[in-house]
Amino acid sequence: MDLTSLLSSPIGQGVIQTVSSQLGMNQKQASSAVNVAVPAILAGLMKNARTSQGAESLNKALESKHDGSLLDNLAGLFQSQSGALQQDGNSILEHIFGSNRAAVEKGVAQQSGLSLDKVKPLLAILAPIVMAYVGKQKRQSKTASGGLGDLLGGLLSAGAPSKKVSGGLLDAVGGLLGGGSKKSSGGLIDDILGGLLK
Repeated sequence: MDLTSLLSSPIGQGVIQTVSSQLGMNQKQASSAVNVAVPAILAGLMKNARTSQGAESLNKALESKHDGSLLDNLAGLFQSQSGALQQDGNSILEHIFGSNRAAVEKGVAQQSGLSLDKVKPLLAILAPIVMAYVGKQKRQSKTASGGLGDLLGGLLSAGAPSKKVSGGLLDAVGGLLGGGSKKSSGGLIDDILGGLLK
């Protein structure tokens, strides 16, 4: 399953409903925001997976806490453990983006049209969900740490959001989080995150 399939699947629609209810926005706003934020998180994960150390760290997380089981009862978890999940999401975002987190949040706000006070919890809500989804895909495909970059690249490139959905995310969305030719997966990361970090 690629990114487009995920966002249009029952899981994706459940995520949009969760975001809508948690952050007090309508379904259209939530859908637009999720379509911008999820590729940014995936690109950040892919950036981390470029190094063997980063890939191994991500692999450990995906094999333990983020194995995909979160997706089995998404609505229930957000009703009962919303605070804990957002706290986990904040930890994930700090790990993925580090000192660039604020710039990514600002970029997502600009691309989605949401205010920063909505974008920050939005990303924190989505980070554990994205990790769980990647963990599930990893488990189903039996991907080892060395293959995580390809797995994430497949999710991103096959389901890169269109200009209509994201407001030109892939055109706009760089240098700040790394180089790479436009033909490579690194180039795709830079297209996404570069636009967010301008």
